[in-house]
Amino acid sequence: MIPRHVFADGYSISRIIKGGWHLAGGHGTVDPAQAVSDMAAFLEAGVTTFDCADIYTGVEELIGRFRREHPALARRLQVHTKFVPDLPDLATVDGRYVERIIDRSLDRLGVERLDLVQFHWWDYAVPRHVEIATHLDRMRRAGKIARIGATNFATTHLAEIVAAGVPVVAHQVQYSLLDDRPARRMVGFCREHGIALLCYGTVAGGFLSERWLGAAEPRGELANRSLVKYRLIIEDFGGWPLFQELLTVLAQIAARRDSDIASVATRAILDRDQVAAAIVGATGVAHLPAHERAATLRLADSDRAAIAAITARRRGPDGDVYALERDRDGRHGRIMKYALNAAPDGGSVAGGGR
Repeated sequence: MIPRHVFADGYSISRIIKGGWHLAGGHGTVDPAQAVSDMAAFLEAGVTTFDCADIYTGVEELIGRFRREHPALARRLQVHTKFVPDLPDLATVDGRYVERIIDRSLDRLGVERLDLVQFHWWDYAVPRHVEIATHLDRMRRAGKIARIGATNFATTHLAEIVAAGVPVVAHQVQYSLLDDRPARRMVGFCREHGIALLCYGTVAGGFLSERWLGAAEPRGELANRSLVKYRLIIEDFGGWPLFQELLTVLAQIAARRDSDIASVATRAILDRDQVAAAIVGATGVAHLPAHERAATLRLADSDRAAIAAITARRRGPDGDVYALERDRDGRHGRIMKYALNAAPDGGSVAGGGR
């Protein structure tokens, strides 16, 4: 059975969260009927918490369809969505804009109140993130939102929102054995303020798997933006040779534990301080048994020491949470899409289980 994390108010989520970005079409054609059937399989396996976003094209609607077609299962479901105003709109976002997007999510999902809304802000040079967070809190007090979270905020800017009295209970961040940026400042801040971390990227878009063990360094165009994104993280981490050393150690641990590389990598992050759950990208149910293994796997101190011996040699990535991705002229920022509410085209790489 999938273990659960319980928030201070009694809200309970599965420690493995089904990510929704893969259903936005960025990984190939989505069969809506099959997607709904797969959601039912995840619920029945104990993965009762789904992650989506206003900018993940069609995903809120798919979850709404699941709720209509499987009402009994849907009573066990928790849905975490996001509020991501488009970059060109940041200077003009107001309370009406916020309410319009929240109302749209409510309508798409077919609910009267959103379990958790995770707020993302593209550009701190437009310093209105605190103001807009207070509009979300107004929606919470009005009963349209149960809880407020954040996604991909830097520590200083998340602290500003918390200092303004907005009750942030969760923060969705990229966190993996390859990317330890949250450990530098964010984990300590979240511990101090009782904020749970919901982590995506724990398997680096599939790079942390047997598929890449012993494989030659990929050249040329990769299959999707998720792989492009995590290929850059591998370069920052220390390059392909150090990545292969990490895969080798993870494979050895997996063999001892009757498991697999992805499960070991995910478990290692689930064991980190303040981590409530890992968000797993899933285009179907093929990896559902592995997700269940990751949730229940136990690592020994010797396993963690073997992993640490490799990760201690990392070169990066540097900076606070999501700092590299915010540089729109940099190699990480150039692959982002910043205006998906205005022109939806198959998902974003802002967060959600890649």
